[in-house]
Amino acid sequence: MSVYVVPGAGPGLGLATARRFADTGHAVVLVGQTAEQMEPLVADLRSAGATAEGIGADLTNPSEVTALIEGVIERHGRIDVLHFNPSARREADVLHLTPDQLFEDLALGVAPLLPAVRAAVGAMAPGSRVLVTGSMAADKPSPAAPSLGVQKAAVRNLVTSLDATLSERGIRAVAVQINGSLAKEGRFAPPAVSAALHAATVRSDNEWTAHVGYDG
Repeated sequence: MSVYVVPGAGPGLGLATARRFADTGHAVVLVGQTAEQMEPLVADLRSAGATAEGIGADLTNPSEVTALIEGVIERHGRIDVLHFNPSARREADVLHLTPDQLFEDLALGVAPLLPAVRAAVGAMAPGSRVLVTGSMAADKPSPAAPSLGVQKAAVRNLVTSLDATLSERGIRAVAVQINGSLAKEGRFAPPAVSAALHAATVRSDNEWTAHVGYDG
């Protein structure tokens, strides 16, 4: 069975995207701050017939990121889609945001992608994908929360390098930039956005681009 892993899972877009991949035959691994937080999400997926599990990890700790990915590989033998979904939204404008706060946010919203990919790549066959949730904040950051824009611009840039490097192995990376605010209903509700995230990963190499915009 194909395996989908999502560090930074939550009850909104993370769950909706996990459900989308479960519906296409993937076993789903949800990673949050604690396994207890993941339990209701896992129960939701299992109630619909999905194979799902939840893991707790401190994504800002590279050793924990490595360990969680190695654990997934030990249990499942493979990773087909690694979906990097975490970010930190801090309400602090540029006159109040400190360097330490900015680095703390980058340690969650960008840096964990590196140890996650390094740990996963040996278990990713040609055709596997690295998926990153992007945001319009990369281009249009909120003055009230500039840290999020820095995270999303940085991780988007990192995806360019990841795709160029991993393509030699037949693995591709993509950042899907969501050009709108997530909502409960409509074009930017989790089901619609998750469909765009899924669609970005199933493209062939001939039509591949490392960056996809979702405009609703």
